[in-house]
Amino acid sequence: MLSKSISAAAVCALLAGVNGAPTFKLKGRDVDFDYNNDKVYGVNLGGWFVLEPWITPSIFEATNNDAIVDEYTLTQALGQDAASSVLTNHWNTWITQDDFNQIAAAGLNHVRIPIGYWAVAPLQGDPYVQGQLPVLDQAIGWARSAGLRVLLDLHGAPGSQNGFDNSGRKGPVDWQQGNTVSETLTAIANLAERYAGDTDVVTAIELLNEPLGPDINLDELKQFYYDGWGNVRNNNAYTVVTIHDAFEDITSFWNGFMNAQAGVNNVMLDTHIYQIFDQGQVSQSPAQHVAAACGSASQLASTDKWTIVGEWTGAQTDCAKWLNGLGIGARYDGSMAGSSYVGSCDGKYTGTVAALSDADKQNIRSFTEAQLDAYEAHTGWIWWTWHTESAPEWDMQELIANGLFPQPLSDRQYPGQCG
Repeated sequence: MLSKSISAAAVCALLAGVNGAPTFKLKGRDVDFDYNNDKVYGVNLGGWFVLEPWITPSIFEATNNDAIVDEYTLTQALGQDAASSVLTNHWNTWITQDDFNQIAAAGLNHVRIPIGYWAVAPLQGDPYVQGQLPVLDQAIGWARSAGLRVLLDLHGAPGSQNGFDNSGRKGPVDWQQGNTVSETLTAIANLAERYAGDTDVVTAIELLNEPLGPDINLDELKQFYYDGWGNVRNNNAYTVVTIHDAFEDITSFWNGFMNAQAGVNNVMLDTHIYQIFDQGQVSQSPAQHVAAACGSASQLASTDKWTIVGEWTGAQTDCAKWLNGLGIGARYDGSMAGSSYVGSCDGKYTGTVAALSDADKQNIRSFTEAQLDAYEAHTGWIWWTWHTESAPEWDMQELIANGLFPQPLSDRQYPGQCG
């Protein structure tokens, strides 16, 4: 049974939430974005404070060590001094004020910034290095200057909540073992406290990215969400608390949980929609990809709390180098063990947007437009990711520059795809 008890400091926030309505009317004093009436148009700043080999392969290639597959093994192999040198340079160059300005100029209003627990609540014995927070502090200022809102996303938890390299450590899912949940709650509390005075910019905090529902205890996850909400509320009564769907159904599983009737305020559900991570999906035709995207709109509109598509892409293949993990091939071209050939990854494994085939360009633009239309059905969307070293299907910055991501956002070369 879930406990909804929280500290006395959060009682006022609870009172603000008990009004029986499915959403909350925000006022200027609450949080500086109206999630009821304005749409979230955002982009993730992936690969910045949490490394992913497919986003920045050069960092991993420079080691000449095939055993290095994630940020944990990278820092472990390099040692503190060398890892700090490599990562400090990366943090200070991967994203700059100019990127925030470009994002705002493209008509976006949010950035989602992934951060690992090790940046805000490091654990003894971990190889990770610190120094991210001063750069993140600077980024909040850049967002303020550009007029953007920030969703801070705890992307990696102790023990790994999903076993993916993007959690910091690839391998077994050991989150919920030992003290890992309480350690994660400490990270959330530290993050909320640090940015409690920046609610004009930091309008939302995501408690945990992509906990792997089939591999964890979902009742314990729900309790963690209540406790994490309380930790955020101890620092701010209105900051939006974002919860990921854990790959469970967004209506049948999550409707009724932490909605207005549950006595909590300003909770937003995050769902990630990709159509490339199983053989059936990569085998779909471009038209089938578009139809699937359009078909998601009605379910998004049926959730009982604010709901964003917090990650999505224009990619219809899993061709990008190391997208499935360092050294692992793709389903699309049959280079992943157990997969079967669908088509060629030429130009999509590595390359530039400009060099993509005309067919690939058309498919990305059409698919992107359909998703933009569908994902506005509720609260909005946040694309993954702003830029990459060499993954053209995913690189919003380059897609915009080459006319494959609509500018303005309402521009349609393929109107009416979703009816």
